Amino acid sequence: MPRPHKSKATKRTHNHSVWLSDLELDWLRMKARDAGVPQSVLIRRLTLGKPLPKRISKISLKTYQELSRIGNNLNQLTKASNTAIRMGYPPPVDLKILNELLDAVNQVGRQLTKLVDCDEESEELEEESGDDWEAEEG
Repeated sequence: MPRPHKSKATKRTHNHSVWLSDLELDWLRMKARDAGVPQSVLIRRLTLGKPLPKRISKISLKTYQELSRIGNNLNQLTKASNTAIRMGYPPPVDLKILNELLDAVNQVGRQLTKLVDCDEESEELEEESGDDWEAEEG
């Protein structure tokens, strides 16, 4: 599915260069790596006072990746079953069970991403409840 079109107001058309010392560049690279975002995203969010996205734990990421692999395998079985049916052969697996498995994998994936989204929303609410904005040290 193609990306949705951005409005003219949100489309990024301007580039701004900045000179950094070696120390500043190292700091930028380290902070971007720690946050798990590209340097441009880090600069944009810090400049605009937006919170950085919550980094997904390695366990959650590995779980999500494994679910993706399982889902891909189930999709391949579904395709093979549908092809067999079209050719007049019996499907290699029970389609009802296969569809139930696909739904279960998709549901677990959605729940996993909701957990990450809930954590981000709670952090944003905590940040908004403060009276003054304070720069993070470090």
